[in-house]
Amino acid sequence: MLKKSVVIIPIYRPDDKFKELLVMLKQQKGVSFDVYIIDSGSRREDYQEVLEGLSYTIVKTTPQDFNHGGTRQAAAEACKDYQYLIYMTQDAIPVNEFTLHNLLMVFENPKVGCAYGRQLPHKDATVLASRARSFNYPATSRLKGLADAPELGIKVSFISDTFAAYRPAVLKEIGGFPTDVILGEDTYVASKMVLAGWLNAYVADAQVYHSHNYTIVREFKRYFDTGVFHARESWIQRSFGKAEGEGKKFVIDELRYLIKNKPLLVFSMIFRDGFKFLGYKMGLYEREIPVSIKRKCSMNSKYWK
Repeated sequence: MLKKSVVIIPIYRPDDKFKELLVMLKQQKGVSFDVYIIDSGSRREDYQEVLEGLSYTIVKTTPQDFNHGGTRQAAAEACKDYQYLIYMTQDAIPVNEFTLHNLLMVFENPKVGCAYGRQLPHKDATVLASRARSFNYPATSRLKGLADAPELGIKVSFISDTFAAYRPAVLKEIGGFPTDVILGEDTYVASKMVLAGWLNAYVADAQVYHSHNYTIVREFKRYFDTGVFHARESWIQRSFGKAEGEGKKFVIDELRYLIKNKPLLVFSMIFRDGFKFLGYKMGLYEREIPVSIKRKCSMNSKYWK
């Protein structure tokens, strides 16, 4: 019987948050795991010392060869003999020693195909960044299946590879991660699993610190890429509903919070959300935009060949 899980972490020029992640991995209890690092542009000596005490493998790649889906699929194939595949990003820091254990416990339900944990903002997170985390990652756990689509819409397949786990057999059953996506490989896989009858589990007591203080330009680029993903994988919105509906809920929630607690930030929020919406809409119609312009609009300029 398979006993070990594997934590798969793609890295690119990681900062101190990656070292904090490794330190917290060494403190994990109640779970046996190896670490599989995909390094696409770092000096091993910058983090080698912190790896001591972990069972790990490091695979080198290049920024040009990295792809959100293809790189993770290659890792899944290399790690196919593990019981569970846990994906993390280099800036996701486990909150306590039971972060991994709590996430994997949900797989005791044989219908769960994938699961993801709660993201709490870093200490330096802005008000808007913190609010985004509280909206997308509430305090209550939930199992989400196809029967929940009328209520949850596209949220039924929401998941984040910042901190998520998959059954390898189920991942293989639905065809694995897409090999060439600009982002959203996690949503792609979760959508396939839900449509195949599996459950997508949100586990609120499996927690990591993770947030970004994006500039307005960075937000625009992120949402442009999200629009590109939804345009190219249009079957997801046809199956579960349009992402704009969830976006409206977030804007309303954000506005109510700011009016009550930080009214001086309302104008900034409206301006920022307007740019996010513009980026998303442009992404949806990216096929009408020249590649040279798409490179400038995208967070992933190397994606555009």
